[in-house]
Amino acid sequence: MLPSFRLFFVSACCSLCAATSLAASSDSPSNLSIGSQDVRPLDRIVAVVNRDVITEYELQTRVHQVALNLRRQDIGLPPMTQLRRQVLERLILEKAIEQRAQDTGIRVDEQMVSASVEQIAQNNHMTVQELRDRLRADGTSYSVFRDQIRQEILLQRIRQREVDSKILIPESEINAYLAEKAGFASDETTEYHLYHILVPVAVDDTKGRAAQKIVDTILARASAGEDFAKLATEYSKADDALEGGDLGWKDSSRMPSIFWKAIQTDPKKGALQVTRTPEAFHIVRIADVRDGVKAKLAGEPVTQSHVRQILMFVSDMTPEAEVVSRLNDIRHKILNKEGDFATFARLNSVDSSATRGGDIGWIRPGDLPGEFENEVNRLKVGEVSEPFKTRYGYHIIEVIDRREQQADGERSRLAARQALREKKLAEAFTDWQREVRDQAYVEIREENL
Repeated sequence: MLPSFRLFFVSACCSLCAATSLAASSDSPSNLSIGSQDVRPLDRIVAVVNRDVITEYELQTRVHQVALNLRRQDIGLPPMTQLRRQVLERLILEKAIEQRAQDTGIRVDEQMVSASVEQIAQNNHMTVQELRDRLRADGTSYSVFRDQIRQEILLQRIRQREVDSKILIPESEINAYLAEKAGFASDETTEYHLYHILVPVAVDDTKGRAAQKIVDTILARASAGEDFAKLATEYSKADDALEGGDLGWKDSSRMPSIFWKAIQTDPKKGALQVTRTPEAFHIVRIADVRDGVKAKLAGEPVTQSHVRQILMFVSDMTPEAEVVSRLNDIRHKILNKEGDFATFARLNSVDSSATRGGDIGWIRPGDLPGEFENEVNRLKVGEVSEPFKTRYGYHIIEVIDRREQQADGERSRLAARQALREKKLAEAFTDWQREVRDQAYVEIREENL
């Protein structure tokens, strides 16, 4: 990804997600009423995590946020008891990680929190005071909002310190990766859209009989046509469970090796595979299959596209329908010569490229997310796309020009290093989270949880 594209999202998009989930508290589901003015916070303790506690109010608030996000993604809600259990596990892990950060001396000062809040307000075309007013109108405490931002920053810093900084990619691994890619075998360039459910095996159940029963239930329900994302939300203990178990698009180099070995037995769209480690069963579903971006080695010509974009975020303040409508209106005006693309980008885009008229420069295969690259490849020079969605938001783009360039050998090595690092990070972060959770003293004070 190009620097202007990547750095902006690393610094701002995560915070926006926090803002969105908090500001959403006014759209409460029928069986939840967190944020309503006639509901008083509950202070009953539902769990103890080392020296800290989780209250019923914290749990209900988070359940409410998760329920809204799932519905916005058109993911069916599991039974409320199971949703509460899943959310409580997420809160327990967050508490344990937060304590680990504090114990290792990681702190987040008020200046850092204020800077993030200012960025969130700016991204939503608001002043900080306007953001505070909107939060208040939605029933969200500004102090609670800042606390969530503070925790997010804290979690990012502890991950960087204890996980990210310890990932090393020797030159020998890069050499091996590039040598493997030189063969251009078909399975190496295929991408799979994966969904995942993790069912842990209890320490005292070495044969995994109890876990196997849960796996059988999941497979039966999935085979009967139930939404796999809903099942993941209901059963999975993976970190991505509350997002429906969606792992996104992965090629063989960007997925855990155990998943790759499993899906190779039947690498077709819709296939379900079960694999086991000593600690857990993994159910992997292939939602879709597509041709991936082939690794380009030094000396090979690649097609580059000169692109500019207009990016808009979906949030509680700017719902999805409004974002799509605004982008369609902008596109209509561009096509009807009522203004040029660059001017509309400067006025409307939330990407850092807005100051350059949305110009993100010359891009190569693999520089940008797959959905973005597919749109680029589909367009002719001079064409403007319809609004499309990536994990960063909604975009419209224009292809300004195209050219053939020789691939840079150093660039291939950097891409290889990034692919290897991404794979190792995913595995290391999962292991680290499990370690933190296992080392924590946890007491759950609710029988149905």
